Parts: sequence; structure tokens; C-alpha cells
Amino acid sequence: MSDKPLTVTRRTALRAGLAAGALAVTGPTAAATPGPRSPLLRSGGKSVAIFGGGMAGLSAAHELAERGYQVTVYEPAYLGGKARSLGVPGTGGPGRQELPGEHGFRFFPGCYRNVPDTMSRIPFPGNPNGVLNNLVRVEGTIAGFENSAPIFLPVEAGGLSQLTPQVLQNTIVGAMRFIPELPAHELAFFAKQMTMWFTSSTERRFGQWEYVTWEQIMRAEGKSPAYRRYLVNALTRITVAAKPQTSSARTIGTIGEALVLAGSGLIPEFSGGVDRILNRPTNAAWIEPWVAHLRGLGVRFVLGQGARALHLAGGRIASATVSGTAGTNTVTADHYVCAMPVDRAVDLLSPALLDADPRLAGMRELVTDWMVGIQYFLRRPTDIPEGHIAALGSPWAITALRQAPMWVGDFAATYGDGSVVECLSVDISDWDTPGIRYGRTAKECGAAEIAAEVWAQLKTWLNTGTGWLRDEDIHSWHLDPGITWSGGGIHNATPLLVNTVGSYDHRPDASCAIPNLYFGGDHVRSHIDLATMEGANESGRAVANAVLDTADDPAPRATCFPLVDLPAFAAAKALDADRYRAGLPHLLDL
Repeated sequence: MSDKPLTVTRRTALRAGLAAGALAVTGPTAAATPGPRSPLLRSGGKSVAIFGGGMAGLSAAHELAERGYQVTVYEPAYLGGKARSLGVPGTGGPGRQELPGEHGFRFFPGCYRNVPDTMSRIPFPGNPNGVLNNLVRVEGTIAGFENSAPIFLPVEAGGLSQLTPQVLQNTIVGAMRFIPELPAHELAFFAKQMTMWFTSSTERRFGQWEYVTWEQIMRAEGKSPAYRRYLVNALTRITVAAKPQTSSARTIGTIGEALVLAGSGLIPEFSGGVDRILNRPTNAAWIEPWVAHLRGLGVRFVLGQGARALHLAGGRIASATVSGTAGTNTVTADHYVCAMPVDRAVDLLSPALLDADPRLAGMRELVTDWMVGIQYFLRRPTDIPEGHIAALGSPWAITALRQAPMWVGDFAATYGDGSVVECLSVDISDWDTPGIRYGRTAKECGAAEIAAEVWAQLKTWLNTGTGWLRDEDIHSWHLDPGITWSGGGIHNATPLLVNTVGSYDHRPDASCAIPNLYFGGDHVRSHIDLATMEGANESGRAVANAVLDTADDPAPRATCFPLVDLPAFAAAKALDADRYRAGLPHLLDL
């Protein structure tokens, strides 16, 4: 692709300008909210059936229970969803807990606002701010490069007291100088493109950036291998399971901007720091106290039961069928919430439901990908500095976190057989690129091969000049049990949404044309616009508000916190809005 400006047609400008004009004022979730419903379709009832006990379902249950609703959560597997932790069976010694496994390590960027608010309302013994006080700040990160010495980078910059587009561009250049073999002029170009994002209007973001890939907006074609490997590929793959060749540039730009602002030190709302992690396994630190609190609010949990069908009558959901370990049963309620992952939610979209709201068919167009974790339990502490670890440019897009040093208590005395002193939790974000040990993709490997390949990549990216990782220190490893093998193939029970080009058009809102049916999950439209705990939590809040609207309930609405928008760029965005509506490119798109 050349460096000529991306094309903006007048038809595109008009299409997005009308829709995104509302977005600039009301935020993304409000833009496509259905119009007022007929009073005949409203319901004053307060019984709510929530299908799915993950982040979205628990968040909706929390908000509704606080407002006096009778909530029942149906969960076929485990409460907490992808956020849960679990004990590794058979690993606990006398007086010790099982070694801590998880789907992948949890982290809480400073740009999160909805999740911390929920956590502050969950009591925890000895904590004045409840579960929120179980978060500890991460102040650094380790950037690893293939066969090169890794670099430690502080993540709390601060001090940007006068932020302008030029200062921002210079700051990005300075922050990325550590990348090896990256031509200075290409780094400057990357900084210019990012500055273009920061100063792009809402209309351009939804009308232009949504319909081009990150690779296109970064003009990867013709650039150096280092530019393509690190700035185009690595920065997207280590954030989520996002491929730069297919991911919406708007989504990548949105999360990139949020992370930069969180690290700038300029935003009072981000006083918790750039990033935080929990100080113990997720279930102990958060999920179990949350479920206990919800039970205290009257929420009822039915485990081993998942939704199989929704039944429509008279323009409303009349009942649902659930099945599982307790057989097949019929559920009736005033309100029905589908808080299941998108790959399972689409199974409920019967022809009758799609006739009632044809827009729901877009959910079938959404794409999921794999981002799954493995934990290595070590007999010796590594000397890796505390903080996140990014193996930049690794084939499987490896990121990791040392957990034991940041957790409360003595790890060896608390978990396992007493010989394990360290848990290195690793996320695998690319399952489709051949590795360095076997030359196969993760999807083509068995469990033991995945463990060996990930360890080999970690050593290649972290051990040059350090010797941080030693084979003899491995006590055992644990791969997320959602990965299984059968019928000659590999399967993942917990894929996540990836924001492909134009996918925003297909994503549902919390409410739909069926008045007592609602959707929650990280695939539902949200401010952060990414498959995250934050997006799922916000969707649960939006569900609660939609239920209150349907019930004509005067109770206070749940706050859906937006991402922070700096006033310093308001003038530049206003100018760009005028240019976009006139069919002109951004001033920096030259």
C-alpha cells in the first residue's frame, strides 16, 4: 500500500456523519438505542433470568439486585467466565491449596473505570474499598526481543503538563526508540499516524477508521521488517488476539489512545496508575467475594444449566428452555438477559427472533479468535523484574506476568507441595503462526508441545545476557482446560471477539426490538470497544438500565463510564469534523 491519503468518499462521509454526529454527543452505546416502545409492550415486573455467569452476567445481576430485582443467574460451567481462576487438580499438599491455574493472567489498565467501580462495591475483609483494594500497581514492563537483551521500561511516565499534538508526536517517538533496527523516519511516520488518530473527529473514526485495517492505516507495505514486526504486528497482538491485517483501525486506535492517556499522568480519574493486577488468584481476590455479596442481595445461582432456546409469543419472550446436569427445564421471568459469549449466543437466534429484530442477524457475522493462557510453576524465582513481560515479535505473540512476587503471603507455603516458589503466567495470542521449535502453529500442537514451544520462545526472547529462565526450574505447567482435543482436532471453549473491519455495524446493543430481551457480553457495543472485562462489565450496566427503562422504573440508572477525552484536542477534532463532512482527508493524512 502506498503512503497516499486514505480515500474518503462523500457517500461515506454522509453515511457516517449522520450516525456519528450523535456519537460525538451521547457516546457509542446510545447511538443505536431503539426508539420509545409502545406502553403495551412495557412490563413492570421485576423478575430477571440471566443466562451466563461471566463478567457481563454478574455485573447485570449486581446492578439489578441493588435496585430490588429478583435475579436468577443460569451458568452451565463456572461463575466468573474467562476471568475465573481455578486450582490445578491434585497439586495441593498437606495444609496447602492447589496450584493456581487460570484462563490467562488478569490485568486492569488505568483506563478501566467501570470494573473498578464495581469492585469498590464488593466487600472484602479488612479492605475499606472492598475488592478494589486487592489491586496492586504495576510500575514497569519488560520488552523482549529475539536473541537480544531484554529491556526494562517504566510504564508510569507522568509529567506531560502541556500536551499538544506536536508534544504527543515527539513523546511517541521517544517512547519507541528502544525498538532495534527501526529506521528513524519510519518511527516518525508511526508517531504522525498515531497523532492523526488522536486528532481525528468522531465522524472520521466511525466513518473511515472503522472500515480500514490497522495495517492499512499504518501503511505497512514497503516499510522495514522492524516496522512491520513491532509497530504493526506486535503492538496489536500483545494487546488482544487482533490481527493487524483484519482488525478495525478504529478499535486499535481506541485502546491505544486509552493506554497512552492512562500512562500520561494527566488524568485524575486514573489515580490508580497505568496498570494494576490482583494480589492473589482471581477467584479468591474477586469472584468468590462477588458471588457471596450477590447472594446476600438475593441473587439466585443455578449452576449446570445453560440456555438452549428462547420462545417468542405476542412480540415478547414468553419463556426459555435451559438444560444441563439437572435435565431440561422451562424458565419464565419478566426479563431475559443473554449474557453468553457471542459464539454461543448466536445459537439462540431462531428465525422467529430474527423476524422480530432482523438487526440481530449481524451477530452471526462477528469473528472470534483465540487468546489462551498457560502457567509455569517454578522451583526457583526468576530474576525477571516485576511487571508485565512482552516477547515482542514472537511467533505466538507471547506475553507473561510473574505473579508470586506481587501476591500476598508466602507462595510456597500457600500452594502446591511446598517446592514451587514462582508462577509465570503466559498468554498465547497467536495460534496460527508456526513456532520456532516444531515449526507448527499452536493449533497443530498437542498440550506438551505447546508447553515446550512457549518455553522455547520465552527463552529466546528473554534469556540473552540474562539467563532468567532455566529448564531445570520447571516443576510443572498448566494449560487452560478450555483447550481440548477430540476427533483429530483441537478445540477452544472460550474464544473471544476480535474487532474486524466494519464489525461495529454487526454488534448488538444491550436492548433490542424485542422489549424484554437484552444482550450482555464483550461483543456488545461499549465505550472501550474491545473484548475485555471492562467492556463486558459496561454491557452488564447497560443491560440493567435497559431493564429499568422497560419496566418504567424510576430507580437511578447505573453509570456507564466513558473513556476520557482530552479537551486539548477539541479544536483539532472540530476542524477534522468539518473536513470529513466535506469529503477531505485529515490534515496529517499526506
